[in-house]
Amino acid sequence: MPLATPQRPPPGKNDDVRLLVIDDDRQLCRLITDYLKPLGYDVSAAHNGADGLERALQENWSAIILDVMLPGINGFEVLKRLREKSNVPVLMLTARGEEADRIAGLEVGADDYLPKTFSTRELLARLRAVTRRAAPAAAAGHEAEAEIVAGELRLSPGTRRAALGDKQLDLTALEFDLLACLARARGRVKSREQLVEAIAERNYDVYDRSIDVHIWSLRKKLGDDPKNPRFIRTYRSVGYMLINPEYQ
Repeated sequence: MPLATPQRPPPGKNDDVRLLVIDDDRQLCRLITDYLKPLGYDVSAAHNGADGLERALQENWSAIILDVMLPGINGFEVLKRLREKSNVPVLMLTARGEEADRIAGLEVGADDYLPKTFSTRELLARLRAVTRRAAPAAAAGHEAEAEIVAGELRLSPGTRRAALGDKQLDLTALEFDLLACLARARGRVKSREQLVEAIAERNYDVYDRSIDVHIWSLRKKLGDDPKNPRFIRTYRSVGYMLINPEYQ
């Protein structure tokens, strides 16, 4: 991970952002701390799953950076236990960035992921994205937005709740934003690049397939069959569309 030279933000910009890094790679923890601390982030570290879970549950954090491979309790189990009691944003680190690890993390409740080959600029962009999405709705500018309704699907941007009929959907912050983006444009195809720009507001490799992983997770939670979709239709090599029930 190349260590770029950070620029100090305006006073107060990140003063209240507390980050917990759970990773047994102490050198990586130091690199992350050395990069983010001058930017105003308050960074702490834990080096095994048990200690990390304890600190994650006992203290207030703006976000957690969680490694998959940990001594004792692995990252997936840490996240599973954490999600039983907390919705703190979690950015998972994977050694290889393999799709199986990404899917497993998203299923358990990760908000985003990064391979350990990440650049510091990408780390910062994704941290800002997950903390922004988890901020109060007023800070995100959604306080006046009306409920989004698409057939059985209802999304409330103000409370960031989603429901399918009478069933509440348990979505991560990123999944909610992705579904809301598709719902606002229902009946129109959104490219992967458009979705990434809308939900994360960050530079992203146009060949990155993370959107596909999040769509896969959304479909599972919606009970949607990609071969005979009720909600999300795939347009190969183009993107995705939320089916407009008014035209079904």
